[in-house]
Amino acid sequence: MAGGKKWWETMYDRHGPAALDYMMCRYGTSKLLFRGPRRRLNSPHVLFMGGIEIFGKYAAHPLPMLVEDAIGLTCVNLGAANAGPELYLSDTTMQAMAARADATVVQIMGAQNLSNRYYVVHPRRNDRFLHPSTMMETVFRDVDFTQFHFTRHLLQALQNRSQDRFELVRAELQDAWLARMKALIEVTTGPVVLHWFADHPPGDDEDADNADLNRDPLFVTRSMLETLRPLVSKIVETVVTPEVRQRGIDRLDHTQIEAPAAGRLLGVEAHELASIDIARALAPLVQRNRM
Repeated sequence: MAGGKKWWETMYDRHGPAALDYMMCRYGTSKLLFRGPRRRLNSPHVLFMGGIEIFGKYAAHPLPMLVEDAIGLTCVNLGAANAGPELYLSDTTMQAMAARADATVVQIMGAQNLSNRYYVVHPRRNDRFLHPSTMMETVFRDVDFTQFHFTRHLLQALQNRSQDRFELVRAELQDAWLARMKALIEVTTGPVVLHWFADHPPGDDEDADNADLNRDPLFVTRSMLETLRPLVSKIVETVVTPEVRQRGIDRLDHTQIEAPAAGRLLGVEAHELASIDIARALAPLVQRNRM
């Protein structure tokens, strides 16, 4: 090789340092893979369910790890990219784990990645569009659904085709989201903390009518959260400012080729702020639950 460089040195020059080792693991008989290290569940612990922010993509110290350090209680990272409530409800191991946890933190996930009366998503990769329902094919007779593989791409096309018909799908997704979130809360036995973790606060119902489909958590409004409030112990909002987001992105651990993807995520400082918010909410709940 030119200059006497080894192949791994050349790869370093092209892409930067090696990516993080997420120590992917499974629990019980589940087919789902989560970020490790794999935690023991025979002592008091908190489950963290949610999307890529909980998983902590490119973050050496993800949110559950930071909260664990703060409250001194084992925190289990069950975050997964593009997860929806269906990821946990369709897996018996996840339901059993939720029933045994001392507390559960559920990130507010978007409403697009769940099965509903208009379309079906993959049970483990919830952003994957599988097929439309008869109702969808009736409402959108002029759409060829074979071209779609992901829910967001599908929704963007429907919105561009007809705003009026798209709003029928959006309303259905919001109703389905509320039903699934209620079902997820019901399978838990310990206190539940809902966590809004985004670069903007929850919007009003009117905002959902003209939603930016690239902004997460998609279609979830403040009134939807208020509907769930009586069912949970706390709703925590961590709203990340542009300044905090930018500074935190610079501290994410990624290769050069991964930089564009990392730039779309909430960075290290956002995780640190969120961990403070969650630790404050959890501390009295887990102490009370263990008495």
